[in-house]
Amino acid sequence: MDGLYTSPLKGPAIEIVDLASKDDSDDEEKRDDNPDDASLEELEDGEDDDQLSMYEDMLDGMLDRSEWDEEPIDTCTVEESFAFRKRLRLVGEDEFIAETIEAGRISAKKLCTAFGIKPPPLLDGQPDHKYYPLLGLGITRELSKRVKLPEFSTIDDAVDLLKKSSNIIVLTGAGISTSLGIPDFRSKTGLYSQLEHLGLSEPQEVFDISIFREDPTIFYSVAKDILPSTRKFSPTHAFIKLLQDKGKLLTNFTQNIDNLESHAGILPEKLIQCHGSFATATCVECGYRVKCREIYNDLKAGRVARCDRCVRTLRQSKPFGIKRKRSTNGATSSKKKRQSYEDSTDDEDYDIVVAGVMKPDITFFGEDLPETFHDRLVQHDKNLVDLVLVIGTSLKVAPVSEVSGFLPAKTPQIYISREPCQHIDFDIELLGECDTIVAELCRRAGWNLQHEMMRDDDVDVQLEKGYESRYSFTVKSA
Repeated sequence: MDGLYTSPLKGPAIEIVDLASKDDSDDEEKRDDNPDDASLEELEDGEDDDQLSMYEDMLDGMLDRSEWDEEPIDTCTVEESFAFRKRLRLVGEDEFIAETIEAGRISAKKLCTAFGIKPPPLLDGQPDHKYYPLLGLGITRELSKRVKLPEFSTIDDAVDLLKKSSNIIVLTGAGISTSLGIPDFRSKTGLYSQLEHLGLSEPQEVFDISIFREDPTIFYSVAKDILPSTRKFSPTHAFIKLLQDKGKLLTNFTQNIDNLESHAGILPEKLIQCHGSFATATCVECGYRVKCREIYNDLKAGRVARCDRCVRTLRQSKPFGIKRKRSTNGATSSKKKRQSYEDSTDDEDYDIVVAGVMKPDITFFGEDLPETFHDRLVQHDKNLVDLVLVIGTSLKVAPVSEVSGFLPAKTPQIYISREPCQHIDFDIELLGECDTIVAELCRRAGWNLQHEMMRDDDVDVQLEKGYESRYSFTVKSA
């Protein structure tokens, strides 16, 4: 419970690692002569909290090596990175630092790249010890990761786990819906990449609750692009339903807001919508809730939807909530009143000035997740789960991103998505289109996965170079 809700968005508090591990008896003069010999702890004394916080924020933006625009000139290869991380876990941080940094085998700048940290431009030309804080954070986070279970590494292992398991948690994200034309968020062509015109400092701010309260037009301007326009579901949704039909689905925790899991037939008692959905909307002023179809036209038009109950209250409390134009004889007909509200603008008879804004019941940044997320995971699923499938998500939004590390360490976990997840060590990683991968797993398991989008494709499965359990799935050309 505490592990999920007391952790800040950017992860647990980080204890700075003493990279140099120097003897306390070293005198200050020697350290001044050779600043690279100074410990990270001492260097830390010279850094203010804002700068260290900046390093932590910087690290959060650099962990996904696949998103780097270009590789730095002096970078650890994939094979070297894997070997360094493996060695760190084997010998511990003190011995690891002694073997690498202290032995002069590698610079801190280059070693940062082994942990997915791209050296930032602001440190260009700086002495190597300036990279210690970043490297320390990277090492600490590496050691806090879930440890891969060595007994699970192959595709056959994945298939056997599916067949043998009876309480499977499926954690899903936007990647299971992209085959339907619904955009994801963080890919190079996803929703966030298309929001520069809004002038936000970060594209994620379009879902920031404080910004929504300040200016709901920003969210409404993009709502039409994420509003579910279909009740169709993907083969991956059908796969989750198949797990349910076979009595294997413990819970589907979905981060998606398209409500397609319900359309696919996932039972309400098996479904936790971690980030809410577009099924309903609630007034931010009075709490009045409606079905989202009642504000559908506003969402599609990019027009801020107002609360009908607030409007009725305002109409009854005139003249305070309603500005009125009077006719030449001082009278205004009731018919004209109704028409003026329905077509209200600043120039018409009524202008509703404080009616509450309707907010779709999706979870914005800064809002708590529904209690059902926490209660189901902690009080029910944690002690029952025997397999975790993470499908179509980069796991970059807390607290859902913490689920993998919260569950029992001996529970096997399989990752299925287009791109690798760099900050969690899954037991088996299956990369490619989610629909293709689940179809191939079902074929190998002898399961009959049926869906109108399914094709009888030959799938090429290859172990990725430098990895023990990461596989790429591609459809063979005809």
